[in-house]
Amino acid sequence: MDKTTLYILWTNADVLTAEKMVMMYGLNSKLKNWWEEVTIIIWGAPAKLVAENPLIQEKIKTAIQAGVKVSACKACADQLGVTEMLLSLGIEVKYWGEGLTAILKEDEKLITI
Repeated sequence: MDKTTLYILWTNADVLTAEKMVMMYGLNSKLKNWWEEVTIIIWGAPAKLVAENPLIQEKIKTAIQAGVKVSACKACADQLGVTEMLLSLGIEVKYWGEGLTAILKEDEKLITI
């Protein structure tokens, strides 16, 4: 079976990693049709980075406009107090434990950063 969906599990709050890997590869994967669907999953510390960093916020807005799905772990966002900010940026916020487990069990394409 030909896999056409890429998931990027983003757990590293480093700004350069966010800009030069997560956002760059995620956006280009969609724009250049390397993957039909691209989902970036914000988990842990990057939720705080996104809420506080205007550059990363702009990168996320651009990715969403290009068709990249951006979603954040609700438990993390709630604990970090950033849920409303993420929602205001157009980021889906949901509990990801079961979803990530399904991705892994179904052998989907997953990059962890």
